[in-house]
Amino acid sequence: MANHELSLAQPRPAPGPDLAIVAGVQLGGAALLGAFLLGEKTAVVVALLAVMGAIFALLQLRPGLEERIVAAFRAQRRPALAIGVAIVLAYPFFMQGSSYALHLLVIALLYSVLALALNFQLGSANIPNFATGASYGIGAYTSALLALNFGVSFWLTLPVAAVVATIFGFLLGFPSMRTRESYLALVTIAFGIVVHQLLNNFSWTGGPNGLVGIPAPTIFGHSFAQPIEVLGFRLPSQANFYYLSAALVALSILSAKRLHDSRVGLAWNALRADPLAARCQGIDVVWYKMLAFGVDAFLAAFAGTIYAFYVSYISPDNFTFLVSVTIMTMVIVGGMDNTLGVILGAFLLTLLPEKLRIFADYRLLFVGVIVILFLILRPQGLFPQRPRQYGGPQ
Repeated sequence: MANHELSLAQPRPAPGPDLAIVAGVQLGGAALLGAFLLGEKTAVVVALLAVMGAIFALLQLRPGLEERIVAAFRAQRRPALAIGVAIVLAYPFFMQGSSYALHLLVIALLYSVLALALNFQLGSANIPNFATGASYGIGAYTSALLALNFGVSFWLTLPVAAVVATIFGFLLGFPSMRTRESYLALVTIAFGIVVHQLLNNFSWTGGPNGLVGIPAPTIFGHSFAQPIEVLGFRLPSQANFYYLSAALVALSILSAKRLHDSRVGLAWNALRADPLAARCQGIDVVWYKMLAFGVDAFLAAFAGTIYAFYVSYISPDNFTFLVSVTIMTMVIVGGMDNTLGVILGAFLLTLLPEKLRIFADYRLLFVGVIVILFLILRPQGLFPQRPRQYGGPQ
């Protein structure tokens, strides 16, 4: 009997190969991103996109390879986390002092937060929301007005802006509860347009001219407008906001993980599968939908606050309906209800338009073609939604 049980036991893979896979994937991804950020020639950018396309084509053709990589990361979670943190902390030192590269990283990280915020609705609960850009703008304007008119510190405006945006998120959720599918999307579109028009017409928001001169944050006497000097290295001032944005992404990832593994995440997934069946199982559909609106607005306001203090100037044109459409595209292209995929989609759609500026008026056309090609290669997104696991590691 004992021999029979031993024969059925699954051999546990050795940690060496798993660790090598984890380190190779993370370092390779970081190197590919760095080359893309620093690449100035069009031929280099196109070649890197071709390499990325080939990688995802290989994953699509060889699903066993993707499963092997996922299994390695599950087996080596702590080393993977340690390597990831080290890469994030060291990354600005390899950007050759390029302010432009760090600027792109800051914007990509902020859009990653926005995409993760929307993913709670679109990916987890299948609630189409075209008002994430409006919540982004509410957070930015709330914090900027507090700083300019009342001298409130950046660190205090963060929670205040998040609370204000969350209130508006719940207010949006109330009328949305009476609608479904395309009609719900229309309500969120209308909300976003109304917010944009109000920002554009109110005198106390600066109207179309926006708000100018938003002060840079300070911490322990260090202004975020000043460069960072450490160990003989001098990093541009954008590095301050890079680390701040990276911390916000880490908070968003932790929130996504905790919510996904909680009863809230299960309820959202039940709503995505079948709202009527979820209601029959005793799930409060209205409450969980409202909660999804609130979480989306809360995180979007954080991103808006950092953006306002980073660029020191905001206007209604920064928070148009197109911003919400772009965020939704990031979630769909990256892979709905997949945290890594959503972040990758945000980076891809943030960096592509900038790197294809050489095509001038046709760059958006090329961006659209590239996105379509990636969706052809991976119809479910770059990193598709993975089935839940019960009674084992997530």
